Amino acid sequence: MGAPTRIGLAGLGVMGENFALNIAEKGFPISVYNITTPRIDETVERAKREGNLPVYGFSDPEAFVRSIQRPRFIILLIKAGSPVDQTIKTLSVFMDKGDCIIDGGNEWYENTERREREMAELGISYLGMGVSGGEEGARCGPSLMPGGSAEAYKNVEDILLKVAAQVPESGPCVTYIGEGGSGNFVKMVHNGIEYGDMQLIAEAYDVLKSVGKLSNEELQEVFLEWNKGELLSFLIEITGEIFGIKDDKGNGFLVDKVLDKTGMKGTGKWTVQQAADLSIAAPTIASSLDSRFLSGLKEERVEAARIFNSIEIGDVLEKQTVDKKRLVEDVRKALYASKICSYAQGMNLIRAKSIEKGWNLKLGEIARIWKGGCIIRAVFLDRIKKAYDRSPDLASLLVDPEFAKEVIDRQSAWRRVVCLAINAGISAPGMTSSLAYFDTYRRESLPANLVQAQRDYFGAHTYERIDMPGSFHTEWFKIAKQPRR
Repeated sequence: MGAPTRIGLAGLGVMGENFALNIAEKGFPISVYNITTPRIDETVERAKREGNLPVYGFSDPEAFVRSIQRPRFIILLIKAGSPVDQTIKTLSVFMDKGDCIIDGGNEWYENTERREREMAELGISYLGMGVSGGEEGARCGPSLMPGGSAEAYKNVEDILLKVAAQVPESGPCVTYIGEGGSGNFVKMVHNGIEYGDMQLIAEAYDVLKSVGKLSNEELQEVFLEWNKGELLSFLIEITGEIFGIKDDKGNGFLVDKVLDKTGMKGTGKWTVQQAADLSIAAPTIASSLDSRFLSGLKEERVEAARIFNSIEIGDVLEKQTVDKKRLVEDVRKALYASKICSYAQGMNLIRAKSIEKGWNLKLGEIARIWKGGCIIRAVFLDRIKKAYDRSPDLASLLVDPEFAKEVIDRQSAWRRVVCLAINAGISAPGMTSSLAYFDTYRRESLPANLVQAQRDYFGAHTYERIDMPGSFHTEWFKIAKQPRR
């Protein structure tokens, strides 16, 4: 190679390779590094095939670092945790003051903040950048969520603006998120919302298939039709496509041959843990995580199915004819209303963390960069952005006038679907917990008064009253044991 490259990338897995090609295609010569040489050779060869893109491979860490123009920007796309620390240790010894490391993995935000402090001692800037969009997004334009040094972001912004997904009406799907580990935190919550979204879609599929008896051909038609309206989104689109894929190893459709055990990488669990730490209710996301845990108990579920097979569940449904057209419409409405709850929970979690950390995160701007490139991209994210533009301090998406009206208009169908699933013995924890979340949030008075009374009875935790200020404690036991008059 001749002149130094503009940027470097370490870690040539699926995401790393595709992101490197994306950067090169946008006109930025890039140096790439990987521990195993074959991956380097494969990436360079692919770059040649796809238009002689300026990708230069290095197996020696020093030569890799030296090949990049100063100030150097090196993106890491490797497995989170200790592999990141090891790679930083390997590369940083050859880096100079003013250089910058950008971690594009799904990293725990506190690890990013620790590394930012460690690199600052060496005069090296650090960005923790959420990258969403999978293989296709990495190659064609992902949603990017960089957090950390604002100055470092400014110096690499020209590259990120070009390689991010481009949405005609709202621009590139990248923005400076905020200080510290905010970029990683926002990506973590994005993944939590993604968990909820996928669970809700799976439940819609289950109800339509198990109760409505829709075939895969009918399911494909339904989802492709849904993708033309308010549910227009990447996940609805690919779901429709999945239903049409035939099994190349046998008869029938491939989706029916896929084992019902869901994997996970950990970001969904982190989201639920953070929600608990911040006292933010996130039942839709939590139920999706529980569903993944339960899906892993395949052998136990097979045995349980045998034990409970004699229980007559949903026998009434077996005797009645289901109106498919109405069921499809009801499930569509229930799915949409439930999705609003999932996004509302995620946004509330981001805001709570922003307040705790002083990050000053802009929820509308975060919704904007999720409109393209990322897994949860959906047409209604534009409306979420507008909701926060109208009211930056909006307590919840549920009380935004537009979303509130939509939920009200859909709640009857939502309740019918949840009742139908329960009566049929079909678990729909995402939709059910979303409805419970809505019903709890909309009530002025809750039975929490009884819980407070119980806590004061057995633990003297005190309680407040609705008719006078202050904290009170009652010796409930003594009063209860007094003879009745």
